[in-house]
Amino acid sequence: MQKLLPLSLAAALLALSACNSEPAKPQVIDNNPDPMASTLANAAPVELPPAIKADKTMRCKDQSLAYVTFFDGDKQAVVRTEKGGAATMLKAANAGDPLTAEGGWKMTGNTGEIKLTRPGKPEIVCHS
Repeated sequence: MQKLLPLSLAAALLALSACNSEPAKPQVIDNNPDPMASTLANAAPVELPPAIKADKTMRCKDQSLAYVTFFDGDKQAVVRTEKGGAATMLKAANAGDPLTAEGGWKMTGNTGEIKLTRPGKPEIVCHS
């Protein structure tokens, strides 16, 4: 019995030494490579559009309404002069500059008060 114990221990160690202690690495075979992989890797970073900061209905001095959507960064806003009407995107190059659009649109101010110039009409002040 005493000779059997060291012999069985040696057999167990021999069996364990045959095991590989490193985990097996999966083999990845790509039969369909991405044709745009290099183009996407070299592409310039994409800037996401700004999030909506506030969506306001503003009463103007002439008793009209202006529906204004302000965006984060203070470089753009969307103005409607009628609920569900045509939207006009006003933009500025830098935050704090007047927001403008083609046709004579111009807006300055913040979410509490704006000065709005519409095509062919004088400047009006609007409050939320």
